[in-house]
Amino acid sequence: MTYSFSQRSLDRMNGVHPDLVAVMKLAIQRTSVDFTVLEGLRTIARQKQLVAKGASKTMNSRHLTGHAIDVAPMVNGNVSWDWPLYYKLEPAIKDAAQELGVPIEWGGDWKSFKDGPHWQLPWNVYGKTDMTSRARSVPAPRPATPAPKPAVTKLPSTQPTPQMPAWLAAILRFLRR
Repeated sequence: MTYSFSQRSLDRMNGVHPDLVAVMKLAIQRTSVDFTVLEGLRTIARQKQLVAKGASKTMNSRHLTGHAIDVAPMVNGNVSWDWPLYYKLEPAIKDAAQELGVPIEWGGDWKSFKDGPHWQLPWNVYGKTDMTSRARSVPAPRPATPAPKPAVTKLPSTQPTPQMPAWLAAILRFLRR
């Protein structure tokens, strides 16, 4: 099954770095688990709320500059917080990033404060104000090439001809009786 983003997910990617958007758009086409975009670009007020609730540990979040995105798996149309599903999303997103040549970091790989929904572009490659796209383009899938038609072998005439060996002409005459 092939998945695609809802308009809500697309809207939530407004202001997110184009390389991160490209990775997510490719990953959604290739994943075995449907997912949605929870959050992309954040305001300082929203970040303060998340820090106050303990959902974030920093006021220096990559979300504040559009260099991070949070996604979550969907099960029967609902967001799932089930960690095994995040591990199923991981290869689709990392493979898409690799194919596009986009370095990416996953919060699920962090040693402390593991954050399964969180994906970000690394600081050492993408600065705070850097919105320049570096992603390679992925060739569009080619339509399947139709199989070549089998060559038609022309069967010899069932009429004896002077060029036929005598034995073949005799068989053909016998079969025509």
